[in-house]
Amino acid sequence: MRMNVEPLNMNVEPLSLKLSVLTFPHPPHLPTPHSPPMKIWQADFYRRPLPDASGQILWELLICDTTRSFKYEATCLQSAANSNWVAAQLELASGEKLPDVIQVFRPQSLSLIEAAGRNLGINVEPTRHTLALKQWLEEKQYPSTLDKPPPVPLPENLWGEQWRFATLAAIDVETRFSDRPIPILHIPEFLKPINLGLASTMPVSGVIIYGGRQSMRLARWLQQARPVALNYISGTPYGLILEAGLVDRWIVATFEDPEVTTAAQAFEQRKQQSRGLHFLLVQPDDSGMTYSGFWLLQAED
Repeated sequence: MRMNVEPLNMNVEPLSLKLSVLTFPHPPHLPTPHSPPMKIWQADFYRRPLPDASGQILWELLICDTTRSFKYEATCLQSAANSNWVAAQLELASGEKLPDVIQVFRPQSLSLIEAAGRNLGINVEPTRHTLALKQWLEEKQYPSTLDKPPPVPLPENLWGEQWRFATLAAIDVETRFSDRPIPILHIPEFLKPINLGLASTMPVSGVIIYGGRQSMRLARWLQQARPVALNYISGTPYGLILEAGLVDRWIVATFEDPEVTTAAQAFEQRKQQSRGLHFLLVQPDDSGMTYSGFWLLQAED
């Protein structure tokens, strides 16, 4: 997809946004300050790389919490690898309290763990952000890198009118967007600049898409796609790729203009300086009065 970039100011000075002074109420599903902490697990259920001594193919379930202070592992024969077996192991591992959330990064593991979660009333979250589990897999010399399909263009009915790169000071990322009347707002706690140890003045790069009449439709589609990161890809032509879901890749824009290419390179440099943190903002136009969606993202290691 090729978007019109000629009228856009491609400088990377801090973005000045006009936001409503109204506060955005906390959604009812968020924990209150007095709620107990959520019990979050990360899990993988996959074939062992090598068969056992008798030549049998084994499937292994690995479970840990986000700090790896808790770990659980169990194996079964391939013939027994089903959601009922996984559910039974989750109950054994949990003790008195089942987890609130199980995070899964591997598409091949997702359906069985989701089915087991449904049987036990556990929310299963597909996410690439399972650092503790991936470190454990690396130590065990198990594969954790996933095959990704080539990127595909966004559906034509979602194309925005214009787009540009921009930057915000780290302190503004949260203060200007948290608790604001934005229909779709995604600012995970672990990605807040303060929790990444970023200085308040650190520039955080981002991409703004002016969606026009398609702005809300694009924002809803993005919400379903679950954005992970935006990456500049050099080539002929150059491109901006959206990493989403567990392995999906979407072409947001292509360009050949040298000025845009320079801005894209600066975008990537700032991502490296801010521990991969960046943002995506969708709004109908550049008036600064209405916003459709905001996502705080982080480049994968």
